[in-house]
Amino acid sequence: MITSGGSMTAKRLRFVAAIAALLAVGMTPLAAQQGAPTPDQRIERLERQLRQMQRQVFPRGAPADTAGTATEPAATQSSVRTLDARLNGLERQLADILRQSEENGHRLTVMQADIARMKAEQEERLSALERAAAAAPAIQPATTGGLPSGPTITANNNSARPSATTTAPAVTATADDAGEIAYDEGYQLWRAGKFDQAVTSLRAFSSSFPKHRRASWANNLAGRALLDKGEPRAAAEALLANYRGNPKGERAADSLYYLGQALMQLKQSEQACKAYAELEAVYGSSMREELKRLLPPAKADARCN
Repeated sequence: MITSGGSMTAKRLRFVAAIAALLAVGMTPLAAQQGAPTPDQRIERLERQLRQMQRQVFPRGAPADTAGTATEPAATQSSVRTLDARLNGLERQLADILRQSEENGHRLTVMQADIARMKAEQEERLSALERAAAAAPAIQPATTGGLPSGPTITANNNSARPSATTTAPAVTATADDAGEIAYDEGYQLWRAGKFDQAVTSLRAFSSSFPKHRRASWANNLAGRALLDKGEPRAAAEALLANYRGNPKGERAADSLYYLGQALMQLKQSEQACKAYAELEAVYGSSMREELKRLLPPAKADARCN
């Protein structure tokens, strides 16, 4: 029974149509009332909910009245059954929207937890590499030659670093790219074995062109120059900083490889293996062919498992 004397006002029909249009936005249904509510009570409940939604969706006023008008002057038994079926359908759709919202919220929570776990694992790996570089013993200069005690490293020692022509290809600098010219100056100094000047030039480039695509190259090459001149600890710090500061840089993977080389010179083979493992875990098949060739013998030299 419709308690208003069997009549259905045009205003309530417009509200029902507006609710159907707003289902795409999503609403939370009210708690079910005790007993079996009449159609009028159910409509009033939906109207209250619609007004709440309007205050959120239209904070500056109500939406335009586009719901249409009623054509039947009074309710019939057929129209009551039709209205009841429509109300049941609306309530089912609202329940489905609430269920989907809860499921999406759960999926989002799981995704956020996975992302947080991955970030924590990466931070732990990076922290381990940093601790290895920081805990490495200071290098004392030998009595002659200005190089550290232990195995002597020279610019021509092929076991200490691969060929310059294969690991750092020559750069064709163009007159309209000042960054390429600045990087090429440091590169040429490195090729000539002038490592101190190369480090100074490459660091000046990184300071002047921090967003240039060669920034990753320059920071990596500065670390290699330090390694070539016999300063593995300073090299390890520079190479780790390049990888951590820009892991998507074009020479970030190279920095991890040469970080392992620097740690080997510091007698930190276990930490070198961690650097090589990080290289494989992060870059895998995307590594340059040169690194894929150099990595297996480097791991064998460090006796990595």
